[in-house]
This record gives sequence, structure tokens and C-alpha cells, in this order.
Amino acid sequence: MPVISAPHAFNESQLYVDLRPIFGRSLYLKCEGFNFAGSIKLKAATEMVETAEREGVLKPDSILVESSSGNLGVALSMIAASKGYRFLCVTDSRCNLSTRLLMEALGSEVHIIADLDANGGFLGARIDYVRALCDSDDRYVWLSQYTNPGNWKAHYRKTAPEIAQRFPQLDVLFVGAGTTGTLMGCARYFREWHRPVRIIAVDSVGSVIFGGAPGRRMIPGLGMSMRPPLLDESYVDEVIHVEETDAIRACHRLARRGFLFGGSTGTVVSGAMRWLAENDMRDVTAVAIAPDLGERYLDTIYQTNWLHDLYGDNVLDPDEPGEDSWAADAAPTRSRGGRPHLGTGDKEGSPRHRHRDRE
Repeated sequence: MPVISAPHAFNESQLYVDLRPIFGRSLYLKCEGFNFAGSIKLKAATEMVETAEREGVLKPDSILVESSSGNLGVALSMIAASKGYRFLCVTDSRCNLSTRLLMEALGSEVHIIADLDANGGFLGARIDYVRALCDSDDRYVWLSQYTNPGNWKAHYRKTAPEIAQRFPQLDVLFVGAGTTGTLMGCARYFREWHRPVRIIAVDSVGSVIFGGAPGRRMIPGLGMSMRPPLLDESYVDEVIHVEETDAIRACHRLARRGFLFGGSTGTVVSGAMRWLAENDMRDVTAVAIAPDLGERYLDTIYQTNWLHDLYGDNVLDPDEPGEDSWAADAAPTRSRGGRPHLGTGDKEGSPRHRHRDRE
């Protein structure tokens, strides 16, 4: 067991959960929540802060400011407290109460945006607020997770090599899409690897990352109300869109087996199980990334009144469409380059599931 003096020095990176006993299909879930920040965002936060320090952007009197729906804000709060910086997190009303309280407990200031932007989301309004702060006082330093290359480089240097070390015969990797830092870092790494790996991006219905129609999204973490500047779709083989109700059912199914994960993990697992059911490939080695754990979602996706108010009384009904109804209804086909892709379960270009051939 290591002895550390800074909280970001510890991050358990090689813990996986075999989901076959729970879902009946082989999928290894890489757990990224076992660090003092509680999520995969610790990697990006550390990379961006340390790069800003090396380049002289961060000074002793600097005030870090960032737009975040939660997990990056917690990671930056922890690092700022450790390094002696002030930090202001600009979030919105979807941010879980426990996440907000955690940032404040770490000494950070939290500003909540309540008004929707022109796209029907909060992101544009959050970014406008951050820009106004930076224009008003040059002590503010905005790391900008949406454009900062350190966001994806952290996963190119750490997350993807960790997976490659544990699964040298990896066939498919499922990655949730938000800022797309994790997605782009892992995709770039495996594009250069010694064998082909199919990269499946998992997004929320209502997100516009890959050009879908905007819609209501109540679970923070995945999805965006604008196209992420970091995204390069040429690295992505397929895109799966997951309804929030399916993500919630996946979370509760995991919880019934003793694994409490967050909403982003439920989204990724739901999408991965759908893909595996529709492709039905034998002996495939598949990994999905779980960004965080579930304690911060106790007052939302694990709270009955919250669920029923937003999604109706039958949201957890096993007879409703969800992961229990998934079935493999087609043999896999091959894309250009001889690599397996989606069967005929969903039509190409549908809002729920699309495949992409690399150019």
C-alpha cells in the first residue's frame, strides 16, 4: 500500500468487474472511481493543472475557474485544496446536491446557473459566465476542459495503456461521451496499437455531440448541448444513444447485486449490453469504462420520488423496455477493413444506434 502526501497521488487503476453474472454477457467494467476525487476526472484535472503550472499560466494568486456538471469540479476542488489555489466551479441546477456539498467542503466556491441557453441546455450559459469572469479579473485561470488537449492526453497516457496492459487481446472498447476527453484519448491510443480495437462511443439521448436532436437530460456526466471541440469522429467506429430510463435500470440492476455506480456508468453499461446483444459475437473481449461510483447519485437516480417525478411510476418496471429485453436478433456483419460492426437490430443512422467506418 503506497504512502502519499498529496490526494491526487493515489488512483486505483486496475480494478475490473466481470458483468457476465449480472447481465449474462461478457463485459469487463473498468472502475475509475477509487481515488480521493471519486471519478475518472482526476486524471484530466491533474494533467491540466500540472501543465498550466509548467507553462507558468497558474501563479500563486491565481483563481482556478471551470465549468463542470460535477466530477471535474470535485477533482479540481481536491487538487486546488492540496496545492493552495482558490477554485470556483460554475455548474447548473442538475448538479447533484452531494457533489455540490463536497466541493464546498473542500473549500471551493460553487456558482449555479439556473437559466437555459439557446440550445435548451445550461452549457452555453455556464461558459458565458466563466468568460465574463476571466474578462473581469486576470487572476482567473480557465483550464477549459472542452478545448484543453490535456483532457484527452491524460487518457492517452494513462487510461488506455492501463486497459491494454490488462487486456492485450482487446476487441471492443465502450466509452461514454461528454467532453470526449476519455473517448479521444483512448481512441487515439488504440488506433496506434498492434491490433484493431473497435471504439464504441456511448451517448445520452438528447445530447447533440454526434448531431442528434437536443432533448431533456437530467443525469449529469455524459452528453453535451454543443459539439465538443475535442471530438474527431474519424476515431470512432460506432455511436450508441441510450435513453435515461435504460441507464437508470442498468444502475439499479447493478445495485441489486451490490455494485453502486453512477448514472454515466449505467449509460455506458446499458449501451454496451445492447451492442453485445445485437452483435452476438463469440469470444469477444469487451471492456467498458465506469467513470464514477454511485454515492453522489443517492438523491437522484437512487431516490424513488425523484425517479417517479421525472420518469413516471413504472421507470423501474422490468416489463418496460430496457436491458432485460435485449436479444441478439442478427448475425454480425463486417465493415470495411474486415472488422465486425452492428448487425440489423437497429438501422444505420437511427437516433439510437449508428455505425461509422473509418476513412
